[in-house]
Amino acid sequence: MLTRLVQKHRFLVTQELDIVDDEVRVCIKSPWREEKLRVMLTVLNPEPVIKKSRLEFTSRVNGETLLSLYSGRPNTAQFNDFVSSLKQRAQEEYNAFAGLKASANRQMFAGNSDEEAPDFDTSNADEAARARHEVDAEKVDDAMRMLTTYLDAEAIGPLILALEALKADPQNESHLDRVVHAFSAVGVTQGAVLTYAPYLGVLLSDEPRGW
Repeated sequence: MLTRLVQKHRFLVTQELDIVDDEVRVCIKSPWREEKLRVMLTVLNPEPVIKKSRLEFTSRVNGETLLSLYSGRPNTAQFNDFVSSLKQRAQEEYNAFAGLKASANRQMFAGNSDEEAPDFDTSNADEAARARHEVDAEKVDDAMRMLTTYLDAEAIGPLILALEALKADPQNESHLDRVVHAFSAVGVTQGAVLTYAPYLGVLLSDEPRGW
């Protein structure tokens, strides 16, 4: 399946799209400037919308256009192959993310069970705790970039500040606590935050706290 598409417009504009891991990397070149952007596949609605001579992929969260392709370019076969790949990868990444959220919910509600708690082997508890709190500063930076690009930075300001502190000192658990509480404070925006920054779902599901 095709994971790279190069499209040329009559006004000397070239658009390059690459599906890499969990994102689409876009580079738009013209004689006057070059623009690059990245779109997380979990964000994309896998069913595109036809608008005149373009095929547009929109956001699952707010419906805005995130990717706009010139229909049929450079040729019908390559275009259709790339679109099929993009639709499939967008659905796969969202399904994987949805599975992560379901797993996290099961962990949160497990504490409400009346069943007798299992007898866990705690011999490796310290090692597990260290692994649970290991934070990838680069992924935190990517999460911040996506959030500030697609969401109202003012509305999630405390969360961005908490993530900045965590990025600077990834092993400081107090910063991780701050992220948890800041995420709780965004209220109904939590779904959008997790859609644009799925790595936060990993951090939050690793934390044995309620919010």
